[in-house]
Amino acid sequence: MTVTIYHNPLCGTSRNTLAMIRNAGIEPEVVDYLSATPSRDALAAMIAQAGLTVREAIRSKESVFAELGLDNPALGDDALLDAMVAHPILINRPFVVTPAGARLCRPSEAVLEILPSRQAGAFTKEDGEAVIDADGQRVPKNG
Repeated sequence: MTVTIYHNPLCGTSRNTLAMIRNAGIEPEVVDYLSATPSRDALAAMIAQAGLTVREAIRSKESVFAELGLDNPALGDDALLDAMVAHPILINRPFVVTPAGARLCRPSEAVLEILPSRQAGAFTKEDGEAVIDADGQRVPKNG
């Protein structure tokens, strides 16, 4: 069983997702996608497997998004994928791929939908939000 996370260690959501994978007793393949960018075909396949459009998988908050004019609705998937491969900071993160599927794990708890094993114990995000209780069960969201 292989679990792969396309990870940016500077991103809190990515760090929380990685920690939840490890909390399930899984040591994933960690791909620093900024330096080991997936191929265009692999990226397109992962986005499709996650049930997203390319536009949903692009990180529009990055300055290079505006600089390249990627907000132009006339740009198709090919242009967006080319930009993501050329500028991997544009790939939204973290993507996780398991035998059960692929997800863009925003929020990080989305990873729980595709992990092959349950959480081994309590898990609290970096910001202090409790996600998993001591019995390995999801903590209900407040409000």
